[in-house]
Amino acid sequence: MSRQLQAAGVPLQINSLSVAYQKKPVLRNVSLEVTEGQLIGIIGPNGAGKSTLIKAALGLIPKLEGSVLVYGKPYNEQRKLIGYVPQRESVDWDFPTNALDVVMMGRYGRLGWFRRPGAKEKAIAMECLAKVGMAELADRQISQLSGGQQQRVFLARALAQDAKLYFMDEPFAGVDAATEKAIIMLLQELKGQGKTVIVVHHDLATVKEYFDSVMLLNIEVQAFGKTEDVFTRSNLQQTYGGRFAFLDRQEDEELTLLSGKGRG
Repeated sequence: MSRQLQAAGVPLQINSLSVAYQKKPVLRNVSLEVTEGQLIGIIGPNGAGKSTLIKAALGLIPKLEGSVLVYGKPYNEQRKLIGYVPQRESVDWDFPTNALDVVMMGRYGRLGWFRRPGAKEKAIAMECLAKVGMAELADRQISQLSGGQQQRVFLARALAQDAKLYFMDEPFAGVDAATEKAIIMLLQELKGQGKTVIVVHHDLATVKEYFDSVMLLNIEVQAFGKTEDVFTRSNLQQTYGGRFAFLDRQEDEELTLLSGKGRG
């Protein structure tokens, strides 16, 4: 099989990606290749470049060097295959629109910006809102929603895109337990459909439970692979340094977070 055909079956390939802000390295020589039907966590300390990695992969910020391929082609040729849930803090929640309209925006990539969504798109959007438990609030202004409800709306929008590859930037941040449970069930459902989901995550206590594979990132990739192989004491110490403390739990030495924050 040719390399081109092989790449066409790979959801995401990142090769030697570097990003700098005002000449300061934020990401250095990051390479990554993922397979279909996985939940993949990206974890690391503040300022590690986790959100930057997603934004650079999506072409939202310039790359210093490196390349990104989505199913064997550049991102700008494969946008219809990608869903994105940004950090909630980066969204203008005072924008005058309701939950249903936000979710309908997820259909524009398939319609084109000059076609108005019709009954079919509205039905799809309502179905996506129902999946995240928000159908009854479809007409609610987004500024009137709680943080967890806002996050559910953006997940519904990503679902409406009907993507094959999803990027989610801290979808669990600042949500209640019920919303977190709903989100992980949704991610498991996407995985069951053969979708690939890449998640920036900061709660180390749930990494083993949530993710099939994990990347430990601190400007450079410290480790990447199956969670049971990579999420180890030595790799975490290498990634977090002195800012991380943990306690063995039971005799199997599962890691429980005591202190050390992984956002950034």
